[in-house]
Amino acid sequence: MTKLSQEQQGQPQDPNPWLTSNENFLAAALDWLKLRLQVQVGAIATSPAPGGNQFFKRATSPPPTSVSEYDVQQAAHRMAQAASAEPPPALYLLGQQLGLSRFEQQVLLLCAAVEFDTQIPLLCALAQDAPNRPYPTFALALSLFDQPTWDVVSHERPLRYWQLITVNATGTQPLVTSPLQADERIVNYLKGLNALDHRLSALIAPLTGDRPPPLPPSQQATVQQTLTALQRASRQMPGIVQLVGADPQSQQLIVQAVAAELDLYPYRLAAHLLPTALSELKTLERLCQRESRLLPILFYLDANQMDVAESGQSKPLVQFLSHSQCLFLVGTRDIQPGLGQPGSVVDVGKPTAAEQTQLWMAALEQAEMNGGLGDRHHHAALLSGQFRLNAGAIHQIAASAAWAGEEAGMGTPESIGDYLWHTCQIETRPQLSTLAQRLHPCATWEDIVLPDDERQILQQIADQVRHRNTVYEEWGFHRRMNRGLGISTLFVGESGTGKTMAAEVIANELRLDLYRIDLSSVVSKYIGETEKNLRRLFDAAEDGGAILFFDEADALFGKRSEVKDSHDRYANIEINYLLQRIESYRGLAILATNFKNAIDTAFLRRLRFVVQFPFPGVKERQTIWQKAFPPETPQADLNFKQLARFNLTGGNIHNIVLNAAFLAAQAQTPVTMAQVLTATRGEFRKLDRPINEADFLP
Repeated sequence: MTKLSQEQQGQPQDPNPWLTSNENFLAAALDWLKLRLQVQVGAIATSPAPGGNQFFKRATSPPPTSVSEYDVQQAAHRMAQAASAEPPPALYLLGQQLGLSRFEQQVLLLCAAVEFDTQIPLLCALAQDAPNRPYPTFALALSLFDQPTWDVVSHERPLRYWQLITVNATGTQPLVTSPLQADERIVNYLKGLNALDHRLSALIAPLTGDRPPPLPPSQQATVQQTLTALQRASRQMPGIVQLVGADPQSQQLIVQAVAAELDLYPYRLAAHLLPTALSELKTLERLCQRESRLLPILFYLDANQMDVAESGQSKPLVQFLSHSQCLFLVGTRDIQPGLGQPGSVVDVGKPTAAEQTQLWMAALEQAEMNGGLGDRHHHAALLSGQFRLNAGAIHQIAASAAWAGEEAGMGTPESIGDYLWHTCQIETRPQLSTLAQRLHPCATWEDIVLPDDERQILQQIADQVRHRNTVYEEWGFHRRMNRGLGISTLFVGESGTGKTMAAEVIANELRLDLYRIDLSSVVSKYIGETEKNLRRLFDAAEDGGAILFFDEADALFGKRSEVKDSHDRYANIEINYLLQRIESYRGLAILATNFKNAIDTAFLRRLRFVVQFPFPGVKERQTIWQKAFPPETPQADLNFKQLARFNLTGGNIHNIVLNAAFLAAQAQTPVTMAQVLTATRGEFRKLDRPINEADFLP
C-alpha cells in the first residue's frame, strides 16, 4: 500500500525541514558530548591518585551510571546519521565556510553546548575535577576529544581568528585552563538562526526595500562591467571594485542590481562612520569578513561623504581595506588609487537624456494619474531636458505625483505637470547653504527695462536653456562636443543697471532656482580650499535644477598675472581650475561684473553670451519710474517726465521709490511728488552728487 504524505494524512507539513534536521543533529551531538564527558568523569572517579576524586564524591550522590565506549560509539553513529542530511547541519556548514578541522568543530561544540544544555557546566566541572571550572577550557578539550592538536590555541587558527570563541583569561591564569565562551552570533548560527551580527547594526544597513526600478541600457552595461570585475577578484586574492561617479543613488542602484544577479543581499557600510581606533577597526574588519562567509551578503562601502584626499579622513578607510580579506564595492566621487588593495574601477553615471525620457515615459505610464496627464511624451521630454535624475528618483517622483493627484484632487494635466516640475526642482535643489544664497525670483519680463537688442539676447539665453535637450540629444550635437554643453553668460554694466534683475527674469521664465554665490565663503586663504569649494558648488548644481549667479565675478574670474611669488602661482591655479570647470559645467552660469576688462580673456572665449547693460537714457528712466511703483501704491500726481531727468540707474530709482513710500506711510498720505523729491535728494547725498535745487522744485 502506498504511504500517504503528511498533507494527505491531514498533518501539517514541516515549513523548514532543514531546521528540523539541524535540531536533530544538535540533539544527537549533545548526547554524544555528554557521554564523552561522562566517560571522562568516570575515569577521574576511578583514578587511584590520592584526592583525585574528592570533588566527584562530594558532587555526585549516588555515583553516575557507568558509560561504556560502546555507548559513545553508538551516539557517534547517531550523530553521523543526523549529519548526513542535505544540506548538512550548521556546525558542518560553519566548518566548511571558515576552514574548521574536525577537532576545532568539537571544541566549538563543547563551548556552545554550555548555552544549549544546563547539564554541561556541571559535567565540565566534574570532568576537570575542579569545582571552580564549570566551563569549557582548552585543557578539557585536549583531553576529551580524539586526535587533539595544540595549534587550536593559536590566533591564526579559525577558532580565534574568526572570533568564534573568546578566551576569558584573568590575572596569571594559564591559557589552557582559562574559560572559553562561544560567540553569541555563532551560538545562534549553530541553532539555525543566521542573522547579521548585532555589533554591525550601527554601521551596516541593508539596501533592500522597495524593489529597484529596471535600469536603462547604459546602467545595465555598468552592472555587467561590475560583475566582470567581481569575477576577477577571487576569495583567495581579494580586491576592491570602485564605483566612481557623482551620484551615490545611481551607485546604490548598481549595487542592488549586481546583488540581485549574484543572489546576494546588499548591505551599505558608511565609510565616514568607521572607527578610528585600530583595535576597533580590526574587530570590524574581522566581523565583516566573517559575515561575508556566513551570509549571502554583498558589502557596499559608501565613501562619497568622505574627503579621501584628506589624510586624516582617509586613514581609517585605507587601514580597513588594507587588512580586509573581504571583497568590497566602494563608492567614491573620484578614482582613489591608494585604498590599500588592488582592484578595478567602474564608472557609474546617471542615465542619458534619451534614457531619462524613456524612464519618464514608463514611470508616468505606470503611475495612474488622476484625470490623465495628456501628452506624456511632452512632459517626459520637458523634464528630462532640464533635470538629470536617476531611475529611482524618476519612478519615485512619478509615483508621488499620482498619489498627490488622488489626495489633492489634481485632475488637470497642467496641475500634475506643475507638480512634477516642482518636485524635480526640489529633488535637484543643490545643498549650497554655506556657499550660496537662494534668491526668490520676483521680476518678470514686464519689470525689466532694456534696449531691444539686450532684451532679445536675454530671451535667447532662456530659449537655449529650454531647448538644449532637443539640440544636444535629439539633433546629435552631444556626439560632436565633449565640453561647452552648458550656457555661460556674462552680464556687464554699472551697479544698478539691472544685472541681478535680469538673472531673476530668466530664472522666473525657466521656473528654476537662482543661487547667488557668496564669494566670502567660496574664496579661502588656504591652498586648495577655493578649488574644493568651487567643485562642490558646480557639482551640486550640475543636475540642472538651479542657475548659478556670480555677482562681482571679477573677484573670481579676474585676469591671470605674472608669477612673481607663490601667491601668484596659486591664484593662477584657481583661475585655471575655473576655466576648466566653467567649460565642463552643463547648467546655466551667469557672471556679473562692472568691469569687462577685469575678466580674463580666456573666460570670454568660453562664454556663450555677453550682455551689456547700458546706463539708462531719459526714455528708459521714465519707464523705470513708472514701473517702480506697485499698482497697489497710492500716488498723487507724480511727474515721471521730470523725475526721468535725474541721471540715475534703475537700482537708485528703486531705492528712492522705496524711501518715498515709507515717507508717505509715515504721513498717512498717498506718495506725493514732494516726498519723491525728498527721497531723491537723500539718494544724491549718498552718492556724493552735487544737488541743483532748481531740479528739485515740484
